[in-house]
Amino acid sequence: MKNNLEKIRHSLAHLMAMAVLEKFPKAKLGIGPIIENGFYYDFDKIKISDADILEMEKRMRELIKKDLKFQKEIISFAEAKKLFANQPYKLELIKELQKSKKPITIYKTFEGLSKTQNLKPKTLFVDLCAGPHINSTKEINPDSFKLTKIAGAYWKGSEKNPMLTRIYGVAFEIKKELDDYLKMMEEAEKRDHRKLGKDLDLFVFSDIVGKGLPLWTEKGAIIKRELERFIIDEEIKRGYKHVCTPDIAKVDLYKKSGHYPYYKDSMYAPMKVDEEELILRPMTCPHHFELYLSKPRSYKELPMRIAELAKLYRYEQSGELTGLIRLRSFCLADAHIICKDSKQAGEEINMALDLIEYAASIFGFKIGENYSYRLSLGDRKNKEKYYKDDKAWNEAEGILRKILKNRESKFIEAKDEATFYGPKIDIQMKNARGKEDTVFTVQYDFVMPKRFKLNYIDEKGKEKESVVVHRSSIGAIERTIAFLLEYTAGKLPVWLSPIQTIIIPVSDKFNDYGKKMFQELKNNGIRAEIDDNNETLGKRIRNAELQKIPYILVVGDKEVQNQTINVRHYKRGQEGEVKIEKLIEKITNEVKNKTL
Repeated sequence: MKNNLEKIRHSLAHLMAMAVLEKFPKAKLGIGPIIENGFYYDFDKIKISDADILEMEKRMRELIKKDLKFQKEIISFAEAKKLFANQPYKLELIKELQKSKKPITIYKTFEGLSKTQNLKPKTLFVDLCAGPHINSTKEINPDSFKLTKIAGAYWKGSEKNPMLTRIYGVAFEIKKELDDYLKMMEEAEKRDHRKLGKDLDLFVFSDIVGKGLPLWTEKGAIIKRELERFIIDEEIKRGYKHVCTPDIAKVDLYKKSGHYPYYKDSMYAPMKVDEEELILRPMTCPHHFELYLSKPRSYKELPMRIAELAKLYRYEQSGELTGLIRLRSFCLADAHIICKDSKQAGEEINMALDLIEYAASIFGFKIGENYSYRLSLGDRKNKEKYYKDDKAWNEAEGILRKILKNRESKFIEAKDEATFYGPKIDIQMKNARGKEDTVFTVQYDFVMPKRFKLNYIDEKGKEKESVVVHRSSIGAIERTIAFLLEYTAGKLPVWLSPIQTIIIPVSDKFNDYGKKMFQELKNNGIRAEIDDNNETLGKRIRNAELQKIPYILVVGDKEVQNQTINVRHYKRGQEGEVKIEKLIEKITNEVKNKTL
């Protein structure tokens, strides 16, 4: 069923291209692949509106009813070049296929003919395509697809290339599946962290600052700071040594680690300073290894857990940037654990997973429901991507697999997803739109100890090579905030809420009492605001609800008389009158216990 649905989606992409070319004959075609839940096609030289999208949909349904056929053909380079002479993007792909010596395949879409008709079928559309496709459009339910949006997309995802117009569509086998999906997407739109970030005034992006570089407002910075305080305190409790290292380093450091050839394309260009070449760091491990090497180490010091909230910089292509989930500058809760041997490394990996699961529970993330494990393996054949040591790979992958099985954790295995220096356990999470990303990671490293000579003196006074565990406890702070916003729909727990309480006097004559209560809250370390604007009480309460403030505190005649405040909670609803001291105690306990 899945394979057939993929064929349907791919065929719909071709039908969409046909409809676009009918309306825009001079359009230049990019690519039209399937994606999760649907398809898209990229076009150049078109100006399209939402009204046009509806017209395209209507035309696609008409084409479906014509019972059009799809047929694959293998053609020569010369034929392909002639066939797509007026399609520059297709010609570029054809040259790449020729260079790689791969066959050039096309798919023709044509009108079917009855057996009594002794005519050659009329070809309506031809596309450079490897397929596969359905045999006939009668396999498509015309009511089970929809064109959803128009977006800009750089050709091949690089901002150095032209910006094309991308039209997205979704498709399913039956109409109910489409309706359910559209309903889910409507809810996802409300939960999108980019929308919530704007509505709640948490972060912004500026074109003049640069793409993928978020600017945190005062409110957003509070969330970030609270997460950072939480994880630093928790890691120190668990024996981590928190350090600070520079955001830049000499290129030589990354050549020594081996990152420079492997990650060169995702690193920023070196800066020439005096006689040195410096580079913004994409990772912290080499810095931490140099700290370890600053003096001789004894087995008694191991395991040594070196941790840092590190600012990292990676070049992500424009088309890959996604709000706070994929950035060019981010803060990683990073750590590197220097271990005596594989046995100790296994113990540390277990403890790192304990920390990750604990932190996830604090955020309200549940294993199996909100996140899952992936064992990311290396590919022995891929010598360009992976360090050559089959024995070490086998041992490391076996250790990680055994750890997950002993923990009785459900996991999938993913080939070719490891880093060049060893396999890893990735914690995968889906955003509001269903796209999966890695949020936290634990990696087994048998390469860096060799490159950096990360040795120690053992019990017998002999020098031994260590094993390294890389791990990110709560991952990139920004990405974690994105998932928190989406899973809570912006209703963050009290300890993370930028504004924990808001005082709303019923009218001006209660402002003084409101200010007195406000000051009491502030004096007790509670993040509070007061709304004494000249607007109706209902409107001010509604504004507070839109800001997702946990505690809305109304004061009027009754509250002044009883020296109380009237409490309305963002999840529990109306809670009635309480003394300010009782509320302060309650909020303080919620913050201390990280109550959800």
